[in-house]
Amino acid sequence: MSRKNISQEKIIQSFLASAFEKSAGATSLADISHSLEIKKASLYNHFESKENMYSSTLELCGKEINLVSFLSDKTIDSIKNGKTTLLSLLKKLITRYFNLFETEPLFQMYVFVRTEQYFNLDALKIVRAENEKITDELRKIFQAFMDIEKIQSCSEKELKEKSAAIASIIIQQRDFYIANRKEIVRQNPESGAGTLFALPTDNDAINKTIKMVEFAIKSL
Repeated sequence: MSRKNISQEKIIQSFLASAFEKSAGATSLADISHSLEIKKASLYNHFESKENMYSSTLELCGKEINLVSFLSDKTIDSIKNGKTTLLSLLKKLITRYFNLFETEPLFQMYVFVRTEQYFNLDALKIVRAENEKITDELRKIFQAFMDIEKIQSCSEKELKEKSAAIASIIIQQRDFYIANRKEIVRQNPESGAGTLFALPTDNDAINKTIKMVEFAIKSL
């Protein structure tokens, strides 16, 4: 492969793929150069070191994950127009949200950041920011239903606590869901990621999450 066809983005994608298979710490520059079919020295045209590559990968992952929203387009408008109920909306959004994290490269980015949060403060900040974003978006949903008097009103403090509790359920179950999908990929390397990502969605796992959320929102 010629040098002009190599970019930082391709190198990061290779790094993420290797980190998925063997962890970031176990991934070497030789692994990445071999994957890209280039000389190891060529990597230094784009990154000063593996540490620099790691930091750039985290930065990219943070940006991409931040673009993911639990809310879909016009969610709040559909609530205000009385076109949905709280439970039916959450069912739709939870299913959509889980499906988003099954696609490449977000799947690998998610796994990378969630793994590295235990070793790297910047990764932990990305995880916390995502958790806070989901909580805030749930708060907006509940507030919109309160505004049209479809759920019982409560104080701002109570609203934040309820939003955080339900966000915690969704995040925890999403983590379990993706962890299970990761093992499918890891245990079946001969099939290739593309084939495995095309597997049917695990509706049982999603329905379990929806039932847990349904039970939690009964007090709203």
